[in-house]
Amino acid sequence: MSTDSGDDFRSVAIEQLKQLGLSAYAARTFVALTSLGIGTATEISEVSEVPRTRVYDAVDELRERGLVDVQQSSPKQFWVVSAETTCQRFEHEMRQRTSLLTTALQELGTAQRKQEQRGVWTVNGQSAVTDRVLEFIERAEDEIVYMTVEDLLTEDVTEALSEAAHRGVSIRLAGVSPDVQDTLHEEIPEAELFDTLWMWSDTPAGRLMMVDGTQTLVSVLVNGRDAAPSSPRSETAIWRAGETNSLVAVLRAIFTWRLENDGLDD
Repeated sequence: MSTDSGDDFRSVAIEQLKQLGLSAYAARTFVALTSLGIGTATEISEVSEVPRTRVYDAVDELRERGLVDVQQSSPKQFWVVSAETTCQRFEHEMRQRTSLLTTALQELGTAQRKQEQRGVWTVNGQSAVTDRVLEFIERAEDEIVYMTVEDLLTEDVTEALSEAAHRGVSIRLAGVSPDVQDTLHEEIPEAELFDTLWMWSDTPAGRLMMVDGTQTLVSVLVNGRDAAPSSPRSETAIWRAGETNSLVAVLRAIFTWRLENDGLDD
């Protein structure tokens, strides 16, 4: 491995440790100890460019996180835990923090969620739109009607639809290619695949979605079919929820006469 590669790895490690909550000195100290295995404050300072007097503060911070042990020798020596143990401890911390955050946000949002979300909301970016789609699927109780180009029918969306089908939600899908239809038949045998009135893939539209007849989402691929293959096509969506959702009427018309005959308007 070249010196440049080593420097790159050190920079990445330091930056990620800072993102996980360590101070800059603690991150540099930890990375230096990882290279040394065992080291004194002087040795750590020489490798990390952390002032020797600040190494002790950094070690105290790392000890509180369970990442460094101290040998009471003269001079003191410091030992760092393994990369595997370090990652496991950070993952545990993140799970705890995420769990606490989820509980707090759910409690704060309970009353608001019970109220109808008025107006039309905008979401930008494929990742954000997919997150909103997954959220809608997870909350579905009766029916999901989903029309999409095959590039946007990702594995996580398919898994979420399959889970919804297993809990008794009716799944109706359109706008995917024959190959994708075959895959969906295998993964979601309960899903009904229907034809649209036009070649869906020839339009800049991305997805149309209706959940339980009250929640709707419509997206377009901003760069359309001309996007460079090396770059994901950007996506913008609008969504609306509530019993007075006017987008429902629009989607009922788009989702073809077949769905209407099957009782979508009952």
